[in-house]
Amino acid sequence: MTDDLIFYTNPMSRGRVARWALEETGQPYRTEIIAYGPPMKTAEYRAINPMGKVPTLRHGDVVVTEVAAICTYLADAFPQAALAPPSGDRLRGPFYRWMFFAAGPIEAASVNKAFQFVVPKEHEGRVGYGNFDLVLSTLEGVLAKCDYLVGDKFSAADIMIGSSLGWGMFNGAIDKRPAFTNYCDRLFARPARKRAVAIDEALLAEQKQAAG
Repeated sequence: MTDDLIFYTNPMSRGRVARWALEETGQPYRTEIIAYGPPMKTAEYRAINPMGKVPTLRHGDVVVTEVAAICTYLADAFPQAALAPPSGDRLRGPFYRWMFFAAGPIEAASVNKAFQFVVPKEHEGRVGYGNFDLVLSTLEGVLAKCDYLVGDKFSAADIMIGSSLGWGMFNGAIDKRPAFTNYCDRLFARPARKRAVAIDEALLAEQKQAAG
């Protein structure tokens, strides 16, 4: 088994979140850009990710899909980066909580809001997030009291939650509440995040130039 890291992504995708995590590890990796449309649905790529979507991470003979899973995998595969509490640490509890909160309630609530789908109030108990305002108020209540979500240290949970909030505030889906803006300003000042953004912006510029 080789330990090479191969990152399949597109600069206009959730792969931006996973790239931030990759940059935080400090590990070398190779990027494979997969274009939307037919290139993402080829038999060759779907042999790696049957869903035909990005991002996907290959680490030797291990393949990981789904952004939260990729970030968690990287945190455990490279513990020296301190992106998660050590296995057995009680802080793994809140770490898992916020990783899955990002992949579950925030993702579902945000997508539904983007497509203007509102769960009828009488059915809110049947969806995992209740309603969009409840998701945001839950996060606001926590972030108003702490710098980071897991103990007093930055972790992959902050990558997931910070990316969700940042994107939501950028496109207007999420209000720019002080607890959110202060939190994101702190996270986005990290060198690894700046490197990740610069890489993806350069790739995006190349795509636009190639498209004419």
